[in-house]
Amino acid sequence: MPTIVEKILQKHTKDKVEPGKIVWINLDIITAREFGGPNVVKHLRQNFSGNYVAKPESTFFTFDLSVPAKTLKYALAQDICRKFAKEAGIKVFDINQGIGTHVLIDNRIVKPGMTAVGTDSHYNILGAVGVFGQGMGDVDIAFAFKTGKTWFEVPETMKIVVEGNYDFPAVSRDLTFAVMRELGPSGALGKAIEYEGEAISELSIDGRITLASQTTEMGGIVGFTPMDEKLKAFYQEKGRNFKPIKADEDAEYVDEIYIDVNNLEPLMAVPPNPCNVHPVSEFEGMEIDGAFIGSCTNGRYEDLLSAAKILKGEKVKVPLTITPTTREIWLRLMREGIWEIFAEAGAVLTNPGCGGCAEGMPGLIGDETYLSTTNRNYPGKQGPGKLYLVSPVIAAASAVEGRVKIP
Repeated sequence: MPTIVEKILQKHTKDKVEPGKIVWINLDIITAREFGGPNVVKHLRQNFSGNYVAKPESTFFTFDLSVPAKTLKYALAQDICRKFAKEAGIKVFDINQGIGTHVLIDNRIVKPGMTAVGTDSHYNILGAVGVFGQGMGDVDIAFAFKTGKTWFEVPETMKIVVEGNYDFPAVSRDLTFAVMRELGPSGALGKAIEYEGEAISELSIDGRITLASQTTEMGGIVGFTPMDEKLKAFYQEKGRNFKPIKADEDAEYVDEIYIDVNNLEPLMAVPPNPCNVHPVSEFEGMEIDGAFIGSCTNGRYEDLLSAAKILKGEKVKVPLTITPTTREIWLRLMREGIWEIFAEAGAVLTNPGCGGCAEGMPGLIGDETYLSTTNRNYPGKQGPGKLYLVSPVIAAASAVEGRVKIP
Protein backbone atom coordinates (compact mmCIF):
# COMPACT_ATOMS: atom_id res chain seq x y z
CA MET A 1 0.00 0.00 0.00
CA PRO A 2 2.85 2.44 -0.65
CA THR A 3 2.57 6.10 -1.58
CA ILE A 4 4.56 7.74 -4.39
CA VAL A 5 7.51 8.75 -2.24
CA GLU A 6 7.66 5.25 -0.73
CA LYS A 7 7.70 3.65 -4.18
CA ILE A 8 10.49 5.92 -5.42
CA LEU A 9 12.63 5.36 -2.36
CA GLN A 10 12.06 1.60 -2.40
CA LYS A 11 13.47 1.43 -5.94
CA HIS A 12 16.64 3.10 -4.67
CA THR A 13 17.37 1.07 -1.56
CA LYS A 14 17.72 -2.50 -0.32
CA ASP A 15 16.19 -1.47 3.00
CA LYS A 16 12.51 -1.90 3.69
CA VAL A 17 10.82 1.46 3.20
CA GLU A 18 8.18 2.55 5.67
CA PRO A 19 7.33 5.94 7.23
CA GLY A 20 9.66 6.95 10.05
CA LYS A 21 12.40 4.52 9.09
CA ILE A 22 15.88 5.72 8.10
CA VAL A 23 17.09 4.17 4.84
CA TRP A 24 20.14 4.49 2.63
CA ILE A 25 19.20 5.49 -0.90
CA ASN A 26 21.13 5.47 -4.16
CA LEU A 27 21.15 8.84 -5.91
CA ASP A 28 20.55 9.43 -9.60
CA ILE A 29 21.52 13.13 -9.70
CA ILE A 30 23.82 15.14 -7.40
CA THR A 31 24.53 18.87 -7.75
CA ALA A 32 26.10 21.78 -5.91
CA ARG A 33 25.72 25.51 -6.56
CA GLU A 34 28.41 28.16 -6.32
CA PHE A 35 27.00 28.82 -2.84
CA GLY A 36 28.03 25.72 -0.92
CA GLY A 37 30.04 24.30 -3.79
CA PRO A 38 33.44 25.46 -2.50
CA ASN A 39 32.66 23.93 0.91
CA VAL A 40 31.74 20.67 -0.81
CA VAL A 41 35.15 20.72 -2.48
CA LYS A 42 36.87 21.56 0.82
CA HIS A 43 35.14 18.70 2.67
CA LEU A 44 36.05 16.24 -0.09
CA ARG A 45 39.73 17.23 -0.04
CA GLN A 46 39.95 17.21 3.76
CA ASN A 47 38.10 13.97 4.45
CA PHE A 48 38.58 11.75 1.40
CA SER A 49 41.27 10.68 -1.02
CA GLY A 50 41.39 9.12 -4.45
CA ASN A 51 38.38 9.59 -6.69
CA TYR A 52 36.20 12.32 -5.24
CA VAL A 53 33.11 11.63 -7.37
CA ALA A 54 31.34 8.27 -7.48
CA LYS A 55 29.07 9.13 -10.41
CA PRO A 56 30.76 11.78 -12.60
CA GLU A 57 28.22 11.34 -15.41
CA SER A 58 25.37 12.48 -13.13
CA THR A 59 27.13 14.92 -10.80
CA PHE A 60 27.12 18.63 -11.67
CA PHE A 61 27.87 22.15 -10.52
CA THR A 62 25.16 24.70 -11.29
CA PHE A 63 25.77 28.45 -11.10
CA ASP A 64 22.63 30.53 -10.56
CA LEU A 65 22.99 32.80 -7.54
CA SER A 66 25.32 35.46 -8.92
CA VAL A 67 25.59 35.12 -12.68
CA PRO A 68 27.85 36.67 -13.77
CA ALA A 69 29.58 36.97 -10.40
CA LYS A 70 28.87 40.39 -8.91
CA THR A 71 31.42 40.14 -6.09
CA LEU A 72 34.92 38.75 -5.70
CA LYS A 73 33.55 36.21 -3.24
CA TYR A 74 31.23 34.72 -5.87
CA ALA A 75 33.91 34.89 -8.57
CA LEU A 76 36.33 32.93 -6.40
CA ALA A 77 33.63 30.42 -5.46
CA GLN A 78 32.83 29.75 -9.11
CA ASP A 79 36.53 29.46 -9.92
CA ILE A 80 36.98 26.80 -7.23
CA CYS A 81 34.06 24.80 -8.61
CA ARG A 82 35.23 25.06 -12.23
CA LYS A 83 38.74 23.86 -11.41
CA PHE A 84 37.48 20.95 -9.31
CA ALA A 85 35.00 19.98 -12.04
CA LYS A 86 37.81 19.84 -14.60
CA GLU A 87 39.89 17.69 -12.25
CA ALA A 88 36.99 15.34 -11.42
CA GLY A 89 35.58 15.14 -14.93
CA ILE A 90 32.14 16.53 -14.11
CA LYS A 91 30.00 19.06 -15.96
CA VAL A 92 29.41 22.69 -14.98
CA PHE A 93 26.20 24.47 -15.95
CA ASP A 94 27.88 27.84 -15.97
CA ILE A 95 26.77 31.47 -15.57
CA ASN A 96 24.67 31.52 -18.76
CA GLN A 97 22.44 28.53 -18.00
CA GLY A 98 20.03 29.56 -15.24
CA ILE A 99 18.60 28.13 -12.02
CA GLY A 100 20.05 24.69 -11.37
CA THR A 101 16.83 22.79 -10.72
CA HIS A 102 15.17 24.37 -13.75
CA VAL A 103 18.17 23.52 -15.92
CA LEU A 104 17.76 19.89 -14.85
CA ILE A 105 14.07 20.06 -15.77
CA ASP A 106 14.40 21.89 -19.10
CA ASN A 107 17.18 19.58 -20.26
CA ARG A 108 15.19 16.55 -19.02
CA ILE A 109 18.25 15.46 -17.06
CA VAL A 110 15.88 14.46 -14.27
CA LYS A 111 12.83 12.35 -15.00
CA PRO A 112 10.01 10.82 -12.95
CA GLY A 113 11.06 8.19 -10.44
CA MET A 114 14.57 9.55 -9.94
CA THR A 115 16.26 10.65 -6.71
CA ALA A 116 18.23 13.91 -6.70
CA VAL A 117 19.99 16.08 -4.12
CA GLY A 118 21.71 19.46 -4.20
CA THR A 119 22.69 22.52 -2.19
CA ASP A 120 19.38 24.32 -2.70
CA SER A 121 16.57 24.65 -0.15
CA HIS A 122 14.03 24.52 -2.99
CA TYR A 123 15.40 21.36 -4.58
CA ASN A 124 12.09 19.69 -3.79
CA ILE A 125 10.67 21.69 -6.71
CA LEU A 126 11.58 18.59 -8.72
CA GLY A 127 8.44 16.94 -7.34
CA ALA A 128 6.62 18.79 -10.14
CA VAL A 129 8.18 16.30 -12.58
CA GLY A 130 7.89 13.24 -10.35
CA VAL A 131 11.40 13.37 -8.87
CA PHE A 132 12.28 12.93 -5.20
CA GLY A 133 14.44 16.04 -4.86
CA GLN A 134 16.04 17.25 -1.64
CA GLY A 135 18.18 20.19 -0.63
CA MET A 136 21.03 19.33 1.73
CA GLY A 137 24.00 20.98 3.44
CA ASP A 138 27.49 20.98 2.01
CA VAL A 139 28.74 18.14 4.27
CA ASP A 140 25.93 15.84 3.14
CA ILE A 141 26.43 16.79 -0.50
CA ALA A 142 30.17 16.13 -0.24
CA PHE A 143 29.35 12.63 1.04
CA ALA A 144 26.91 12.21 -1.86
CA PHE A 145 29.59 13.29 -4.35
CA LYS A 146 31.97 10.69 -2.94
CA THR A 147 29.57 7.75 -2.50
CA GLY A 148 26.56 8.39 -4.72
CA LYS A 149 24.33 7.71 -1.72
CA THR A 150 22.69 9.41 1.23
CA TRP A 151 20.47 8.46 4.14
CA PHE A 152 16.95 9.70 4.60
CA GLU A 153 14.08 9.27 7.01
CA VAL A 154 11.05 8.09 5.05
CA PRO A 155 8.32 10.74 5.42
CA GLU A 156 4.64 10.19 5.95
CA THR A 157 2.47 11.35 3.05
CA MET A 158 -0.51 13.67 3.02
CA LYS A 159 -2.96 14.05 0.16
CA ILE A 160 -4.18 17.48 -0.97
CA VAL A 161 -7.14 17.50 -3.34
CA VAL A 162 -7.73 20.82 -5.12
CA GLU A 163 -11.02 21.10 -6.99
CA GLY A 164 -12.77 23.85 -8.90
CA ASN A 165 -12.30 26.26 -11.79
CA TYR A 166 -11.12 29.85 -11.91
CA ASP A 167 -10.48 32.45 -14.55
CA PHE A 168 -7.96 35.19 -15.31
CA PRO A 169 -6.66 37.28 -13.61
CA ALA A 170 -6.28 34.35 -11.17
CA VAL A 171 -3.42 32.09 -12.27
CA SER A 172 -1.40 29.15 -10.93
CA ARG A 173 0.37 31.32 -8.36
CA ASP A 174 -3.01 32.16 -6.85
CA LEU A 175 -3.88 28.46 -6.60
CA THR A 176 -0.55 28.02 -4.84
CA PHE A 177 -1.38 30.86 -2.45
CA ALA A 178 -4.75 29.21 -1.73
CA VAL A 179 -2.97 26.00 -0.70
CA MET A 180 -0.50 27.95 1.45
CA ARG A 181 -3.32 29.86 3.12
CA GLU A 182 -4.93 26.55 4.04
CA LEU A 183 -1.79 24.82 5.33
CA GLY A 184 0.20 27.70 6.80
CA PRO A 185 3.97 27.56 7.39
CA SER A 186 3.93 24.16 9.12
CA GLY A 187 0.87 22.38 7.73
CA ALA A 188 3.02 19.93 5.76
CA LEU A 189 5.88 19.79 8.27
CA GLY A 190 8.09 16.78 7.62
CA LYS A 191 5.64 15.24 5.15
CA ALA A 192 5.49 14.40 1.48
CA ILE A 193 2.50 15.73 -0.44
CA GLU A 194 0.52 14.16 -3.25
CA TYR A 195 -1.62 16.67 -5.14
CA GLU A 196 -4.80 15.56 -6.87
CA GLY A 197 -8.01 17.07 -8.19
CA GLU A 198 -9.45 18.81 -11.22
CA ALA A 199 -7.63 22.09 -10.59
CA ILE A 200 -4.28 20.30 -10.30
CA SER A 201 -4.80 18.31 -13.51
CA GLU A 202 -5.57 21.55 -15.34
CA LEU A 203 -2.24 23.12 -14.38
CA SER A 204 0.43 23.32 -17.05
CA ILE A 205 3.91 21.99 -16.25
CA ASP A 206 4.98 25.58 -15.50
CA GLY A 207 2.04 25.94 -13.13
CA ARG A 208 2.93 22.71 -11.36
CA ILE A 209 6.49 23.94 -10.93
CA THR A 210 5.11 27.07 -9.22
CA LEU A 211 3.07 24.93 -6.84
CA ALA A 212 5.94 22.56 -6.05
CA SER A 213 8.32 25.47 -5.49
CA GLN A 214 6.49 26.51 -2.31
CA THR A 215 6.67 23.11 -0.61
CA THR A 216 9.52 24.30 1.60
CA GLU A 217 7.52 27.30 2.82
CA MET A 218 4.81 24.94 4.11
CA GLY A 219 7.35 22.76 5.90
CA GLY A 220 7.02 19.92 3.39
CA ILE A 221 9.62 17.41 2.23
CA VAL A 222 8.44 17.13 -1.38
CA GLY A 223 5.20 17.73 -3.29
CA PHE A 224 4.25 15.51 -6.22
CA THR A 225 1.87 16.59 -8.97
CA PRO A 226 0.35 14.03 -11.37
CA MET A 227 2.56 12.00 -13.70
CA ASP A 228 -0.02 12.24 -16.46
CA GLU A 229 -0.32 12.86 -20.20
CA LYS A 230 0.81 16.49 -19.81
CA LEU A 231 4.03 15.37 -18.16
CA LYS A 232 4.45 12.61 -20.73
CA ALA A 233 4.17 15.17 -23.55
CA PHE A 234 6.68 17.44 -21.79
CA TYR A 235 9.30 14.66 -21.82
CA GLN A 236 8.49 13.48 -25.32
CA GLU A 237 9.40 16.98 -26.58
CA LYS A 238 13.02 15.97 -25.91
CA GLY A 239 12.57 12.32 -26.90
CA ARG A 240 12.43 10.96 -23.36
CA ASN A 241 9.95 8.53 -21.90
CA PHE A 242 9.19 7.39 -18.38
CA LYS A 243 7.02 4.97 -16.48
CA PRO A 244 4.42 6.86 -14.42
CA ILE A 245 4.36 6.25 -10.68
CA LYS A 246 1.08 6.29 -8.80
CA ALA A 247 0.24 5.53 -5.23
CA ASP A 248 -1.64 2.31 -4.57
CA GLU A 249 -5.39 2.72 -4.29
CA ASP A 250 -5.22 1.62 -0.66
CA ALA A 251 -2.16 3.74 0.17
CA GLU A 252 -2.21 5.18 3.66
CA TYR A 253 -2.14 8.95 4.15
CA VAL A 254 -1.52 10.75 7.41
CA ASP A 255 -4.00 13.43 6.35
CA GLU A 256 -6.31 14.36 3.48
CA ILE A 257 -7.15 18.00 2.81
CA TYR A 258 -9.70 19.30 0.30
CA ILE A 259 -9.43 22.83 -1.10
CA ASP A 260 -12.02 24.51 -3.32
CA VAL A 261 -10.68 27.13 -5.74
CA ASN A 262 -13.90 27.85 -7.58
CA ASN A 263 -14.02 31.54 -8.53
CA LEU A 264 -10.57 32.06 -7.04
CA GLU A 265 -9.56 35.71 -6.85
CA PRO A 266 -5.96 37.00 -7.09
CA LEU A 267 -4.08 36.56 -3.81
CA MET A 268 -0.88 37.91 -2.29
CA ALA A 269 1.41 37.03 0.60
CA VAL A 270 1.79 39.99 2.93
CA PRO A 271 4.90 40.55 5.09
CA PRO A 272 6.33 39.05 7.18
CA ASN A 273 5.90 35.48 5.83
CA PRO A 274 4.88 33.75 2.59
CA CYS A 275 1.85 32.02 4.15
CA ASN A 276 0.27 35.29 5.33
CA VAL A 277 -2.12 35.24 2.38
CA HIS A 278 -4.78 37.87 1.65
CA PRO A 279 -6.88 38.89 -1.37
CA VAL A 280 -5.08 41.39 -3.57
CA SER A 281 -8.29 43.46 -3.52
CA GLU A 282 -7.60 44.36 0.13
CA PHE A 283 -4.45 46.20 -0.98
CA GLU A 284 -5.52 47.52 -4.39
CA GLY A 285 -4.35 51.09 -4.81
CA MET A 286 -1.42 50.77 -2.39
CA GLU A 287 1.58 52.65 -3.78
CA ILE A 288 4.66 50.58 -4.62
CA ASP A 289 8.27 51.49 -5.32
CA GLY A 290 8.97 48.69 -7.79
CA ALA A 291 8.45 45.06 -8.76
CA PHE A 292 10.41 41.91 -9.57
CA ILE A 293 9.29 39.02 -11.80
CA GLY A 294 11.37 35.85 -11.74
CA SER A 295 12.86 33.23 -9.35
CA CYS A 296 12.32 29.47 -9.31
CA THR A 297 8.68 30.14 -8.44
CA ASN A 298 7.60 32.38 -11.33
CA GLY A 299 10.34 32.79 -13.91
CA ARG A 300 9.01 30.21 -16.39
CA TYR A 301 7.93 30.95 -19.98
CA GLU A 302 4.23 30.90 -19.08
CA ASP A 303 4.85 33.38 -16.26
CA LEU A 304 6.74 35.84 -18.42
CA LEU A 305 4.30 35.52 -21.30
CA SER A 306 1.44 36.48 -18.97
CA ALA A 307 3.43 39.53 -17.88
CA ALA A 308 4.16 40.47 -21.50
CA LYS A 309 0.46 40.48 -22.35
CA ILE A 310 -0.06 43.06 -19.60
CA LEU A 311 2.98 45.17 -20.53
CA LYS A 312 2.49 45.28 -24.30
CA GLY A 313 2.05 48.88 -25.36
CA GLU A 314 2.43 50.17 -21.80
CA LYS A 315 5.13 51.99 -19.83
CA VAL A 316 6.06 51.14 -16.26
CA LYS A 317 5.88 53.91 -13.67
CA VAL A 318 8.21 52.16 -11.20
CA PRO A 319 11.31 49.99 -11.69
CA LEU A 320 10.51 46.47 -12.92
CA THR A 321 13.18 43.77 -13.11
CA ILE A 322 12.52 40.55 -15.03
CA THR A 323 14.67 37.41 -14.75
CA PRO A 324 13.89 34.14 -16.58
CA THR A 325 14.83 30.82 -14.99
CA THR A 326 16.84 29.27 -17.84
CA ARG A 327 18.70 30.14 -21.01
CA GLU A 328 16.25 28.03 -23.00
CA ILE A 329 13.41 30.28 -21.85
CA TRP A 330 15.54 33.40 -22.35
CA LEU A 331 16.17 32.44 -25.98
CA ARG A 332 12.50 31.66 -26.61
CA LEU A 333 11.50 35.06 -25.28
CA MET A 334 14.02 36.68 -27.60
CA ARG A 335 12.91 34.73 -30.69
CA GLU A 336 9.23 35.53 -30.06
CA GLY A 337 9.82 39.25 -29.54
CA ILE A 338 8.79 39.18 -25.89
CA TRP A 339 12.04 40.75 -24.74
CA GLU A 340 11.24 43.69 -27.01
CA ILE A 341 7.86 44.12 -25.29
CA PHE A 342 9.57 44.19 -21.90
CA ALA A 343 12.27 46.59 -23.05
CA GLU A 344 9.82 49.02 -24.65
CA ALA A 345 7.76 48.99 -21.45
CA GLY A 346 10.87 50.13 -19.55
CA ALA A 347 11.64 46.90 -17.68
CA VAL A 348 15.17 45.82 -16.78
CA LEU A 349 16.01 42.45 -18.36
CA THR A 350 18.64 40.17 -16.84
CA ASN A 351 20.61 37.02 -17.44
CA PRO A 352 18.79 33.80 -16.42
CA GLY A 353 19.25 32.94 -12.76
CA CYS A 354 17.79 33.43 -9.31
CA GLY A 355 17.56 37.21 -9.55
CA GLY A 356 17.10 39.29 -6.42
CA CYS A 357 15.76 36.28 -4.54
CA ALA A 358 19.34 35.17 -3.93
CA GLU A 359 20.86 38.58 -3.18
CA GLY A 360 23.40 37.96 -5.90
CA MET A 361 21.68 39.53 -8.89
CA PRO A 362 19.54 42.57 -9.79
CA GLY A 363 16.25 42.76 -7.90
CA LEU A 364 17.32 43.85 -4.43
CA ILE A 365 15.38 46.62 -2.69
CA GLY A 366 16.12 49.39 -0.24
CA ASP A 367 13.75 50.62 2.44
CA GLU A 368 10.93 50.38 -0.10
CA THR A 369 7.65 48.63 -0.83
CA TYR A 370 7.99 46.09 -3.61
CA LEU A 371 5.92 43.42 -5.28
CA SER A 372 7.78 40.21 -6.07
CA THR A 373 7.06 36.80 -7.55
CA THR A 374 9.73 35.15 -5.41
CA ASN A 375 9.01 32.45 -2.85
CA ARG A 376 9.80 34.21 0.41
CA ASN A 377 9.13 37.62 1.94
CA TYR A 378 10.80 37.32 5.30
CA PRO A 379 12.34 40.59 6.54
CA GLY A 380 15.62 41.18 4.71
CA LYS A 381 15.02 38.55 2.02
CA GLN A 382 15.55 40.97 -0.87
CA GLY A 383 16.47 43.97 1.22
CA PRO A 384 15.26 46.01 4.22
CA GLY A 385 11.94 47.01 2.65
CA LYS A 386 8.52 45.35 2.61
CA LEU A 387 8.02 42.55 0.12
CA TYR A 388 4.55 41.52 -1.05
CA LEU A 389 4.46 38.26 -3.00
CA VAL A 390 2.16 38.21 -6.03
CA SER A 391 1.67 36.55 -9.40
CA PRO A 392 3.47 37.86 -12.52
CA VAL A 393 0.11 39.24 -13.71
CA ILE A 394 -0.33 41.41 -10.63
CA ALA A 395 3.33 42.44 -10.61
CA ALA A 396 3.19 43.61 -14.23
CA ALA A 397 -0.14 45.43 -13.96
CA SER A 398 0.96 47.15 -10.75
CA ALA A 399 4.30 48.26 -12.23
CA VAL A 400 2.37 50.02 -15.00
CA GLU A 401 0.16 51.83 -12.48
CA GLY A 402 2.76 52.45 -9.78
CA ARG A 403 0.33 50.98 -7.26
CA VAL A 404 -1.25 47.58 -6.61
CA LYS A 405 -3.57 46.84 -9.51
CA ILE A 406 -5.76 43.92 -10.57
CA PRO A 407 -5.96 43.87 -14.40
